[in-house]
This record gives sequence, structure tokens and C-alpha cells, in this order.
Amino acid sequence: MTHEPVELVIFGCDGVLVDSERIYCRVDREVFASLGAEFTEAEMAEHFVGSSHEMLTAIVEERRGRPLEAGWQAPFRQRYEDALDAELTAVEGVTDVLDGLSVPYCLASNGSHASLRRNLGRTGLLDRFEGRIFSAHDVTRAKPAPDLFLHAAATMGVPPERCAVVEDSPYGVEAARAAGMRAYGYCGGLTRADRLMGELTVVFDDMRELPGLLSS
Repeated sequence: MTHEPVELVIFGCDGVLVDSERIYCRVDREVFASLGAEFTEAEMAEHFVGSSHEMLTAIVEERRGRPLEAGWQAPFRQRYEDALDAELTAVEGVTDVLDGLSVPYCLASNGSHASLRRNLGRTGLLDRFEGRIFSAHDVTRAKPAPDLFLHAAATMGVPPERCAVVEDSPYGVEAARAAGMRAYGYCGGLTRADRLMGELTVVFDDMRELPGLLSS
């Protein structure tokens, strides 16, 4: 691990700040089945946690054996919103972590600005990230490409080697490594620890451990 001091913490959103991945995977599985693409719970966690819309669409099309129509998600959108309204909470311990951080932090996610703001608002976290929310829609390539993290770091004025990324998906930690940033892989959700391990990566399962890991 590099010993450059951390000057910026970049958080993913789904599964890192908000406990949404279980909700998305459950509803996704129902929706995909109705479209003719059946997945097990384990396959959902492996293929879809942290994926971009383009990656998700390609996997579903491959499984069903034919293309999806443009705008295929539109009829199901309210189903997701209703589930999130009813069930979404912040990841356990994350508000204490944000309160205790001694360096600036921001958010960088493959989600759209609209969905990110809705989910942060549902969990009372929006005010903490106002003006520091970065979406893959802001750059050419989503994670696992490094573009989004490099864009966030440049906007915040911090060199990549002094950034720490907190992610819960293989795509996220891969993007962090590609950006030359330290990755902290949170395995307290759906992703197995072994799928997050790798160079420049610390894996942990309790969000409250993060401040100590960042300072060690």
C-alpha cells in the first residue's frame, strides 16, 4: 500500500452509503423473470451489483437470447420507487463515519443524478453530499473504467494517489485501482470478500471500521 496521506474519500452510493442493493436485486430478479431472463440470487449478486445500465442490459439480453426493446425499464420504474420508498435505509454506521471523517469526501456512482439524489434524500444523507455528487453520466465511460473517479478527484482538486475509494462491487474496486487510488472494499452487503480482494485494496465488513483503516 502507498503511504501518501489520504486527502479525499470517494464513496460509491448503492451498497456503500444506502442499503439499496438487496432491494434492487430482488426487484430486478422479478422484472428480469417477467422478461424471460431467469437468474438465481447468487447470480444477481455476482453480475449486477455495481453494474452500469449498459452492462445490465447486455447480461439480460444474453440470458433471454434476444434484444430488449428501447426503454424497456420504463414500465417497471414505479415498482423500484415503491420498494425504495418503503424499505431504503442508510448503511449501518455510515452516518457516524461521515461525521467522524477529518478529510473531505464526495460520492461517485454509476447511477444517474436523479436516482442518486432520491436515494440520498430517502435516507437523510443528501445534505452531506450536496455539490459533491458525481455520476457516470458526467463522463464517457462508467465503472469499471477509471474515468468517474478521476473526474471526481480532479473536480475536488486532489491527486489520485491521495484519494481513497470506498466500494462494494468488483467493478468499483477495479475502477479505483485503474485510477491509481487506494480501494476499500466493503463486504458487509451482497458481494463476497474474495471478489473485492486485490492490489491496493483493503477489504472490511463493518462500515464503522473505515476511519481506523483510513488512518492506519
